[in-house]
Amino acid sequence: MKIMTICVLTATLSAGIDVRAAQLTGTTTSTTTTDKAAAGKARTIELIGTEKMKFDTEEIAAKPGETLRIVLKAVGTMPKAVMAHNFVLLKPGVDATEFNKASFNARATDFIAPERKDDVIAATGLAGAGETVEVVFKVPAKPGNYTFLCSFPGHFAMGMRGMLKVK
Repeated sequence: MKIMTICVLTATLSAGIDVRAAQLTGTTTSTTTTDKAAAGKARTIELIGTEKMKFDTEEIAAKPGETLRIVLKAVGTMPKAVMAHNFVLLKPGVDATEFNKASFNARATDFIAPERKDDVIAATGLAGAGETVEVVFKVPAKPGNYTFLCSFPGHFAMGMRGMLKVK
């Protein structure tokens, strides 16, 4: 609990946020990278992001070239300004730690540093408690392991990451 408090406090201070002003909206947002026809043919993977800064699933199996729809639901009670989650799938060879460091202060771009956007295969926007975000994308044709993570400050360091295994 102490580490989580420090991470939340760090995220709050780095963004200059007035926690009292943050509101839970309970709305649903959506970010997609393909058209609705592709989304209808996609295999849906549901992920849950928690205030323990973990995904409920750390491994996703996929076939080369298949279309996936990742639906991320954030659960908890903390305000979105201090506890939100996203799903970011990185290209092979990208150092996830360096990507995360570069994205730490990129609140305006959902904690994906603009100079690192070419390192991303697919990403959702941020989801606060009770919100759901999604992304639809084509799995890379090359078999291998692809890292996914939450880039909200402190979450990657706490273990909010996983692997898309393409085979």
